[in-house]
Amino acid sequence: MALPHTSTSSGTHKLLGLELLRFIATISVLLWHYPHFAYVADAPVDLVRSELPFYRVLFPFYELGEYGVVIFWCISGFIFFWKYSALVPDGAVDGWTFFVNRLSRLYPLHLATLLLVAGLQALYVAQHGFFFVYQSNDLAHFVAQLFMARDWLPPTGVSFNGPIWSVSIEVLVYAAFFLALRFVTASPLLNLAMILAGIASGTLVGKCFVFFYAGGLAAMARQSVADAPYRPKLEALAACAVVGIPLALRVSGIALAERAAALLLVYTPLLLFVCTTPLTLPKRVEDLLQAAGNMTYSCYLLHFPIQLMIALAFASWGQPIPYGSQLFWIGFMGLTLTAAYLTYAGFEAPAQRLIRRALLRKNEAGRIAPAPLPHH
Repeated sequence: MALPHTSTSSGTHKLLGLELLRFIATISVLLWHYPHFAYVADAPVDLVRSELPFYRVLFPFYELGEYGVVIFWCISGFIFFWKYSALVPDGAVDGWTFFVNRLSRLYPLHLATLLLVAGLQALYVAQHGFFFVYQSNDLAHFVAQLFMARDWLPPTGVSFNGPIWSVSIEVLVYAAFFLALRFVTASPLLNLAMILAGIASGTLVGKCFVFFYAGGLAAMARQSVADAPYRPKLEALAACAVVGIPLALRVSGIALAERAAALLLVYTPLLLFVCTTPLTLPKRVEDLLQAAGNMTYSCYLLHFPIQLMIALAFASWGQPIPYGSQLFWIGFMGLTLTAAYLTYAGFEAPAQRLIRRALLRKNEAGRIAPAPLPHH
């Protein structure tokens, strides 16, 4: 499933649709992982997905929620190209500034949740003799996690705070993005080349490149028509496609689970184009969307530690986890969202400011590096 966040100003309100979209993508991952409550070691026991809470309404998330990660990657590409495509090539944002912006946004919460999960898993294995869900919790994986490098090489087992895998991969893509934009070209042909190379690789890292650079193409398309007289017609056409494609697929009976990644490669950039249509919204709605966007990274990294704490609590009480209960589901989701909101305000944002004050200096023009960007 990560990227930095920007304070909303009148110039960035047009991206509030992306805040909503990445919040929905975060919820999809939470629901995809909800069956963890049925796990014994690394496999579910007696899990019937159709009996999960609110399944009739939420079944797309329960069944296909894992694809929320590729939507995150696509949103990341859109935001990075939207913000940096003109700043990196001419040197307005240097490598150190870019690195510190990413480090300050991603690393503090990653380190905190890594240490938290390591401690909780030690308690869980003492109770049960095995770990909760993710089993590769040894020293080598811990050291790799410290450097956010666990998933740079072929998989050797998911470890500690498992959802960080998608962020680990994105770190590599960020580095390639900066170097390519600074020293190669800002042409969309590079995006196409990266997409083709990623598809050819057949790896998870390659998949991240594919969706990141597809999101970048969507940003380029949005920027290229910003002042075009035909923009409203193009936006209407894209909106019709965003609505029509799922309806057509439903009528056709195509097995989405088998073709989801390929369909999302076409569909998600269209969706991003539509979500960034300039809108005038009431301030309360804007604030709500901004808050939802702020919560996504903390929600993404906190949901597994919260599940682990709940599993420890029920084990200490000698009771099975009532994950089939709607009341339990509401409690888990409410706890996770509340913790995410408080964590962003009380930990993420302050840590980000502290690191930037310590590591970044004003440039010659007296300006501080650009504000952080949004991420899941």
